[in-house]
Amino acid sequence: MGQIFSMVRDGLVSLASRMGTERDKAASVFYTQPILTDEQIIAAYRGSWLPRKIVDIPALDSCRKWRNWQAASDQIGLIDAEERRLNLRGKVLEVSTKARLFGGAALFIGSEDADPALPLEADLIGKGGLKHLTVLTRRQLAAGDIDSDPASEWYGKPKFYTLTGGNGMQVTIHPSRLVIFKGAMTPNEEFGEMGNCAWGESVLAATFDAIKNADSTAANIASLVFEAKIDIIKVPQFSANIGNQAYEDAVLRRYALANTIKGVNGTLILDAEEEYDSKSAPLSGLTDILMAFLQIVAGAADIPVTRLLGQSPAGMNATGTADMKNYHDGIQAIQELDYTPAMSRLDECLIRSATGGRDPAIYSIWAPLEQMSEMERANIFKTKAEAARALFGSVSGEEIIPRQALSEALLNAFVEDGSLPGLEAAAKTTDLPDDVGQSATSSDAT
Repeated sequence: MGQIFSMVRDGLVSLASRMGTERDKAASVFYTQPILTDEQIIAAYRGSWLPRKIVDIPALDSCRKWRNWQAASDQIGLIDAEERRLNLRGKVLEVSTKARLFGGAALFIGSEDADPALPLEADLIGKGGLKHLTVLTRRQLAAGDIDSDPASEWYGKPKFYTLTGGNGMQVTIHPSRLVIFKGAMTPNEEFGEMGNCAWGESVLAATFDAIKNADSTAANIASLVFEAKIDIIKVPQFSANIGNQAYEDAVLRRYALANTIKGVNGTLILDAEEEYDSKSAPLSGLTDILMAFLQIVAGAADIPVTRLLGQSPAGMNATGTADMKNYHDGIQAIQELDYTPAMSRLDECLIRSATGGRDPAIYSIWAPLEQMSEMERANIFKTKAEAARALFGSVSGEEIIPRQALSEALLNAFVEDGSLPGLEAAAKTTDLPDDVGQSATSSDAT
């Protein structure tokens, strides 16, 4: 009796439905660690469109609009030219795609310093100092010992990486020379996985079951389509004559000829004693079933169905705007929280390699994925300018907001929304008159 009361206190138990008891079917359900080999990952990526899209789409969208540099116009041109020379945008797309696929990848920064085992000193990079960028996956890079010094920049990360060449030669690489991109997050050393601190895991690991269910459902529906119509012919004394080889051969020849005549002329010739019927499998509702599985895949991959399948939103008054906005917010978070920290050292080298120095006023911002049309941008620009000009009005001969303060605020607004690239650097190098605010707003409104 005391044991029963203990069960009631600890959890809900129903002896009638067996819920919460040892015979409860849900009691046998538990999670196991998904293990995907590289061969399975490659086979899924090459053989099925769903895994390929799940890997490719977020990586492509992260690099699709790229980023805008804020600097003087001549410096922006130099940095853009350096990015094109190194194919930085294409390299980041490749490394982020492979990181999502395999769980980790890295960009090796090739500089003038020939010894990759030594730390990379960004301050020593001169003009043209970046020589190349090489994409390496976790299959090529072996992580070394984990740094356990809390005061170290590389605490909890490998002290070095080892690259094995085609001839068997091993090259030691300092982590400062690698731009590390990780896949999905994995448990760290708290769970006894010290060796996995360097990388994540494939994004396909958590979505693999959903992908297989959707692919299997699509394959079964395709098979059902071919079996949607079945012809049935009732033959007198058919079962009684089975076993007679001559009879079986004659039946096969007979109905092969009948199918041929039906296929050519659309006429089925039968004996008077034979009966013909046709059965059709119901196909209604199969689309809804398949879409339900695909929606599960989209949810598992955190990609809107409209983006994953490339289809228009379904339903009355459905626009898909909210879904895409949430998705774009997620991509922007990846850019700001993952890409920017990972590429910080590379960017320092890039600026120096492009301009020959380091102007502290140079920085970059990621371009928004939701691009406005030229008309929308022009209207917003005009609205801001007119609002600023209205604020320059006065009440009883006194200014509402000081002109200089409003001019600086308007300048910051145009810099942050990317309306006038290079405006901030140009304003710093130009001696503006005292009435800059009035003249600037008047020209903006025009």
